[in-house]
Amino acid sequence: MSFEYDDQNIFAKILRGEIPNQTVFESEHALAFNDINPAAPVHVLVIPKGPYVSMDHFCQQAKADEIEGFMRAVGEVCKIVDVEGGFRVISNAREDAVQEVPHLHFHVIGGRPLGPILTKV
Repeated sequence: MSFEYDDQNIFAKILRGEIPNQTVFESEHALAFNDINPAAPVHVLVIPKGPYVSMDHFCQQAKADEIEGFMRAVGEVCKIVDVEGGFRVISNAREDAVQEVPHLHFHVIGGRPLGPILTKV
């Protein structure tokens, strides 16, 4: 599969400092910030700083330190936002999954009961 990264997507602009955000956590390999349209009391987006479109793109092409740094950032965000009651980590990829921004991102969602993840067909 070919991955084309659009460096004009909103998350690329946030990483470049062109668009402000409410930073929750930042490291060498990741940036986490509050979602501007939260689906729950806790809704933080965690993005890698590298130009990756989706999780499969990231896993295939990122260096080991980028992968480790990104995953550890997700753990740090969970600690910072205190989702001990439970949380969900979601990453949508491509059209069928309704990926809205073509930059890998994890939604860390919690702070209330979340219900079932998908309805059965």
